[in-house]
Amino acid sequence: MFGAFLDVVYQAVHWLLIAALVALIVTHAHAGPVIPRQAVEHQRLLIREARAQWGLTAPTATFAAQIHQESRWRADAVSPAGAQGMAQFMPATARWMPEIAPHTGDPMPFNPAWSIRAMLVFDRWLWQRVQAETPCDRMAMTLAAYNGGLAWVQRDARLAAAHGFNPRRWWDHVETVNAGRNRAAFTENRGYPRRILLSIEDVYRRAGWGEGMCHD
Repeated sequence: MFGAFLDVVYQAVHWLLIAALVALIVTHAHAGPVIPRQAVEHQRLLIREARAQWGLTAPTATFAAQIHQESRWRADAVSPAGAQGMAQFMPATARWMPEIAPHTGDPMPFNPAWSIRAMLVFDRWLWQRVQAETPCDRMAMTLAAYNGGLAWVQRDARLAAAHGFNPRRWWDHVETVNAGRNRAAFTENRGYPRRILLSIEDVYRRAGWGEGMCHD
């Protein structure tokens, strides 16, 4: 009799533990990305450089989210494709940066200060070469160009217009058409601005990193 009672108690505790574990997993899943320790170490540097390159209203939470997506703030990160450093510059792009922005200095992709400054300068250079109806759409195009190339964004915009979409709107317009990239590259490119602007950006904004381009 007592043994049967212990079995009931054991089963009840067992299921309570499972329920608690499931609740913990669900809560963590909805908490969004976690800001790594390395990010906090470079927060002041990012904000200072963002304001220097973009002005006092720079969307610093957006740029923090971009670095988070690129490398999780790891200065020594190297991708399978060969992209290097915190902002994941390909060697050829890093060598090209002084041509469009001499003040970035000699390429040092594994140096956090150079990497952050070069990313912000390159973002600004791309921003000035795309047109959109809203700042959020324009930043999405900028990020898509950073990830996959400006020429592809421009081709996609022309194809979007030919198909009756608005070439000055990214979300649900330009982002839906593919001017010729393979499926893997297209999927990665479309996910890149979505993750940064619609998910990670708000985590940094709520943590006090400043404003984001797509969140008030």
